Amino acid sequence: MGRISGYGRLIQTPVARLVFLAALAGLAPTFLTAQVVPPSAPTLSISGSVPRALTLDEAVRIAEAQSEAIRIARAGVDRAHGQQWQARSQLFPQISGSASYVRTLASQFSSVGGGAAPDTTTKPAAPAAPCDQYLRDATATTAERLAGLEDASRCALGTNPFSSFGSLGFGAKNQYNLGLAFSQSLFAGGRIVAQNAVANAGRRSADIELTAQRAQLRLDVTQAYFDAALADRLVALAESSAVQTENVLRQTRLARTVGNVSEFELLRAQVSSANQRPIVIQRQSDREVAYLRLKQLLDFPLDAPLELTTVVDDSAATNAALASIGIPADTAAADRATVRQAAEAIDAQRGLLKVAKAQRFPTLALTSQYGKVAFPLNSFPQSGQFRTNWTIGLASQIPLFTGGRIKGDQMVAEANLHEAQARYDQLREFAALDSRVTINNLLQARAAWQASQGTAEQATRAYSIATVRYKEGISTQIELNDARILLEQAVANRALAARNLQVARVKLALLPELPLQTAGATQAQGQSQSTTTQQTQTQTQSSQPAQAAQQQGQATQQQTGIPPQ
Repeated sequence: MGRISGYGRLIQTPVARLVFLAALAGLAPTFLTAQVVPPSAPTLSISGSVPRALTLDEAVRIAEAQSEAIRIARAGVDRAHGQQWQARSQLFPQISGSASYVRTLASQFSSVGGGAAPDTTTKPAAPAAPCDQYLRDATATTAERLAGLEDASRCALGTNPFSSFGSLGFGAKNQYNLGLAFSQSLFAGGRIVAQNAVANAGRRSADIELTAQRAQLRLDVTQAYFDAALADRLVALAESSAVQTENVLRQTRLARTVGNVSEFELLRAQVSSANQRPIVIQRQSDREVAYLRLKQLLDFPLDAPLELTTVVDDSAATNAALASIGIPADTAAADRATVRQAAEAIDAQRGLLKVAKAQRFPTLALTSQYGKVAFPLNSFPQSGQFRTNWTIGLASQIPLFTGGRIKGDQMVAEANLHEAQARYDQLREFAALDSRVTINNLLQARAAWQASQGTAEQATRAYSIATVRYKEGISTQIELNDARILLEQAVANRALAARNLQVARVKLALLPELPLQTAGATQAQGQSQSTTTQQTQTQTQSSQPAQAAQQQGQATQQQTGIPPQ
C-alpha cells in the first residue's frame, strides 16, 4: 500500500501527469475490442492477388468436388458395380461369333491318287473338266456322239479320282469358317447364386464406404476451417498483446527519461515486450500450417491467399448451434458405417464359403455350335459353296480327384468367415466406445463454451478497471500486465471452446456415417475389406477359365470339322 501511494505521489507533478495521460491514451482500446474482430477489407497478398473470401459451407462443397478420397471411393463403387455385372452374366446365355480364313500351303491329301505324272509328250492332254460337257444329244450324228464319248472318257481318265473330296476340305487350299457358339449353364451347384450374393455385398459395402468418406471429408474440412479461423484469432490476440506491451514500453521509457519511474519498471516493460515477440512468431507459424492444411483439403494452390468469413467465436452462431444440439440417449453401434461394412463382409464370406462347397457338385451346361464352312478352289467362295455345320449337346464336369484342393478352399473360406465375424464383434465394441467418447467430448465442449462466456466478460471488465487504476496512479504495471494476460487467456479459451464445440457438434451429427477413428478399428476394417475384395475377384475369375476353354475347344472343333453331306 505504501508502494502504491508513493507511486501515486510520483505522478502528481504536471510533467508526469502529462506523460501518463499521453501513454494511456492508446492502452485501453486495444483489448476492449479484442473479442470481436470484424472482417476487414480485402488486402493484397505478397504475390499481389486479392485473398479469396471463403465460407465454411463453400469450403465443404469445394472439398467434396476436389477430394481424391471421394474419387477413390467412387471408383470402388464402379468396381463393385462391374463385379455385379460379372457375376450376373453367368446366369444368362453366352453367345459368341467367329470368322476365320485358312490358306493351306501343303497338305497330306495332295498325293492321294497320285503317282507318276502323266506323259504329255506322246499323247494329247485330256480335255478340261467338266467331262459331261462332251456328251451329245440324240440329234447328233453317230460320229459326233462317238467323238463325244471318247472326249468324256479321256477327260475322266485325265482327272484325279479323289478331286471330288476337295469340296469336303481334304487338302483344300482355301478354307472359310463363319460360326456362332452358344452356351447356357443349367446347374452349377449354387456357385453362380453365391457369387452374385458376394458381388451384391461388395456393392453395398462400396456404397457405405463412399458415404463414410463424404462424412469424414466434411468433418475434416470443418475441423481444418475452424483450426485456421482459431489460428487467425490467436494471431490477432498475440499481435494486440505485442502492440500493448510495446506501447507500455515506449511510455515507460519516456517516463524514465523524466525520472518518474524506476529502472525496475523499465526493465519489466522491456522483458514483457521481448517475451511477446516469440509468441507472435509462433502463432503466425501455427496459422500458416493451419491454412496449408485447409488448402490441401480444398486442392487450392498452397500460395493462394484465403480470407475466412466464418468467425470461430461468433456468439450468436455458436449459441444457435448449441441450442440445436440433440444428444441421443443411446447410440446404436450397429448403425455405424464401419460396423455395417463389417456385416457386409460377413455376408460376402458366407457366399465365398458356398462357392467353395459348390465345387464338389457337377456342372451341367447346354452348348450349341452353328457354322458355315467353304473350301473354294479360287480365293473367294461363292454363296452356293458354303456348307452348314450345326451341333447341339450337353456338357457336364464333375471333380473326381483334385488332390485336396477343394478341401483346402473350403477350409480357407471357413477361416475367413470366422475372422469376419470376429472383426464384426471387435468393430462393434470400438464403435460403442467411440460413440461415448464423442458424446463426452461434446458435453465437455459445451460446458467449456458456457463457462468461457462469463469468464471473458469478467476479464474484459477487470482489464478496464486495471486500466483506470493505472491511469489514476493507484496501481502498478504488474497489475496491468496481469489483467492483460488474463484477458488474453480468457478470449483465447473462448475461441478454443467455440472451435471445439463446433467440431464436436458436426462430428456427432455425422457419427453414424463416420468411419471409426481408433487405430485398431481402422486396421481391422481395412484388412476385412481387402480380404473380401481379393476373394471376390479370385472367385469371379476362377469360374471363367473353364467356360472359356470349353468354348475355345468347341470353336476349334467347328473350324476343323467336316460338314455333313
